Amino acid sequence: MPENKYEKIDQEVVPQTQQQQPGVESEMSPQPIYDDVNYKGSGKLKGKRTLITGGDSGIGRAVAVAFAKEGADVAIAYLSPEEDGDANTTVKLIEKYGGKAFAKRIDISEEENCETLVAAVVKELGGLDVLVNNAGKQFPQKSLLDISGDQLRETFETNFFGLFHLTKAALPHLKKGDSIINTSSVTAYNGSPGLLDYSATKGAITTFTRSLALNLADQKIRVNAVAPGPIWTPLIPATFDAQTVEKHGDDTPMKRRGEPAENAPAYVFLASNDSSYMTGQTIHVDGGDFVGS
Repeated sequence: MPENKYEKIDQEVVPQTQQQQPGVESEMSPQPIYDDVNYKGSGKLKGKRTLITGGDSGIGRAVAVAFAKEGADVAIAYLSPEEDGDANTTVKLIEKYGGKAFAKRIDISEEENCETLVAAVVKELGGLDVLVNNAGKQFPQKSLLDISGDQLRETFETNFFGLFHLTKAALPHLKKGDSIINTSSVTAYNGSPGLLDYSATKGAITTFTRSLALNLADQKIRVNAVAPGPIWTPLIPATFDAQTVEKHGDDTPMKRRGEPAENAPAYVFLASNDSSYMTGQTIHVDGGDFVGS
């Protein structure tokens, strides 16, 4: 049996850190796997106009690539000038696979920016059919006493308030058969002693996903989530020290970190008609880190 390519890549990761959140993919070594060459699109998202926050890198980039392979047009939103290079790379990848691409640098923690972003995407793509709320930040602290009010606000404003405001801005443009997909986390289910505020935002996202799914069921708009585990994205070296980065994912049942490309098919499934009888649910892509109901 051929060696699993993801396990092989995982063994090559070297200790490293970054100083900015949410991190820059081009500075990582090795580069995350965002384009699975064995993944062949079949038109599942043909004609779908999509928006992915945090789409310049990591899981967001992998989802953008997979969506483009499936025939979607893809808009990505990202936070900082340091990520311009990553965003340009993702735009080229979307176009490579035949999708119309649009990128906008914007801070979604501000409600008015969310309205601006949606308006720009609708104008550029001609509408909006799929919203992927994926942007996030995390700041580890050993004690609750070390989490300042400013940190708490920044984490919630990006991870949850931004998601809430963007979904609200997008909703008038969505219709029967459209889809909202939120990125939760294994930390919402297992907890995390060093990421208290981050895991709280992911718990809020999970509950919001379930509640909004019920709220929008009559409109036939589906709302689901993906809960990644330890995935090799820029957020990891931007969050942890070099020793932690080197061992990232080793404590999962599968004994390795995951790659962004291993998450992308879950988002394609939730955006497509394959999941037409599925709403309010969460798909766990975490190497077995959470096994439960």
